[in-house]
Amino acid sequence: MVLSNLRYSLREAFLHFRRNWSTALGAVVTMFLSLFIIGLFILGSAVVSRMVGSVEDKVTIQAFLADSADKNTVDQMQATIQKWNNVESVTYKSKEQALEEYRSTMTNRNASAAVDALDGQNPVPASLVIKLNDPKLVQSTAQKLANDSTFKTICDDPDDPADSVQYGQETVERLFTITNYIRIGGVVLVLLLTFAAFIFINNTVRLAIAARRREIAIMRLVGASNGFIRGPFLMEGALEAFFGSVLAIVTLQLLMGFVMPRLEESLQFLSFEVDPVIVFITYVALLVIGILLGLFGSAIAMRRYLKV
Repeated sequence: MVLSNLRYSLREAFLHFRRNWSTALGAVVTMFLSLFIIGLFILGSAVVSRMVGSVEDKVTIQAFLADSADKNTVDQMQATIQKWNNVESVTYKSKEQALEEYRSTMTNRNASAAVDALDGQNPVPASLVIKLNDPKLVQSTAQKLANDSTFKTICDDPDDPADSVQYGQETVERLFTITNYIRIGGVVLVLLLTFAAFIFINNTVRLAIAARRREIAIMRLVGASNGFIRGPFLMEGALEAFFGSVLAIVTLQLLMGFVMPRLEESLQFLSFEVDPVIVFITYVALLVIGILLGLFGSAIAMRRYLKV
C-alpha cells in the first residue's frame, strides 16, 4: 500500500512538472539560488577560517635571553617549557641566527645596510621561540614564562621579565577578536539564509497548491485521506528541492574549479585550499537541507487546505 502510494505520488509530481513547468521551474530556481548562496557562504567561511588558522599557527612567543645567560640554564629552561601543556615546540635561536633572519626577512633595503654598519657587532639577543598547540592561550603561557624564577635569571631584562617575552599582544588579541566575529557571523548568516530559503520555497509551493485547490477539494469530497492528498505535493516539493540542490552543488563545484586556482596564483602567500571532506559534507548538507525544506515547505503550505 505504501509502495503504491509512493508510485502514485511520484507519477503525479512529474505529471504536474510537465503541466505547470513554469511554476515548477520557479520553485527549482528559488531553491537553487537559496542553497547556492548558503553553500557559497559555507565554503567561503571555510576558506577564511583556513586562512585565519594559518595566521594563528604562526603565533609564537619569543623569550629574549641575556648575552651572559648560562647555556646549561638555557637548555634546562628549554626542556622545562617543552613539558608545559599547550607547548608544541621550543627552539633556541642564537644571536647570529636572529641577525641573519632580520637581514633576510626585512623588505626594506636599508636593513642590509644597517646590519653592515654594525661593524661586526650584534645587538640582537638570542631567544627561545615557543610554538603553541592552541594559539588562543598565548597570553597565559607568556605570563607563566615571565613569572618563572629560572627564566628571570637568564632573560635580557631581569628588572622586567615580562618585557623579555614578546608575542605581539595587541595584534594577537585583534586577530582572535576578528576570528570570533567571522565565525559567529558565519553561523548566524547561514541560519538566516536557511530561514529565507524556507520562506521562499514555502511561498512558491503555496502558490502551486493554491492553483490546484479545486482538485484538492474534489479529492476530499470523494473520501481521499489527508495523507493520500498530501503525498503528491510533498513529493513535488522534495523533487523541486532536489533539482535545485543538485544545480547549486554543480554550480559551486564549477565555481571552485574556476576561481580557486586563479586566487592561489594571484595571492600565493595565502592558502585557499579547502579540505575535500568539508566540501563533501557541505554538498551532502545542501542536498539534505534542500529536501527537508521542500518537504516542510510543502507540508506547511498544505495545512490550510486539509483542515476539516
